[in-house]
Amino acid sequence: MIFDPRDTYLHLAEDGTARQLAGDAFWQMPESEAGRYDRGWLVTAFDFDDDWPNWEMHPHGDEFVYLLSGDVELHLDREEGLVTVALSGSCAVVVPRGVWHTATVRSPSRMMFVTRGAGTQSRPVSAR
Repeated sequence: MIFDPRDTYLHLAEDGTARQLAGDAFWQMPESEAGRYDRGWLVTAFDFDDDWPNWEMHPHGDEFVYLLSGDVELHLDREEGLVTVALSGSCAVVVPRGVWHTATVRSPSRMMFVTRGAGTQSRPVSAR
């Protein structure tokens, strides 16, 4: 079945099954229900016109970040200091587990993410 990962997410379960989830409904689920998707990987896509308002960190797995179009600077708060990775056009990067990250949007962009969502944390950009 054809779907748009900007409004329908894909959960890739550890047993190899794939399940589509309505994006808006996913973020409205109570924690007890959303917890069943903590195992496996969540595939999503988003359009960005503005800088990300938050830092985020995934403690249980690396995150695959694929810039489909546009230009962004991905900022990684690593032990050795802040590292900025410029992404332009169509390219990808892996954000290591446990690394806080955010993005500055240089031109309207579309990005796809493959994330192990369990335990994801966020904090405002101003709280670095």
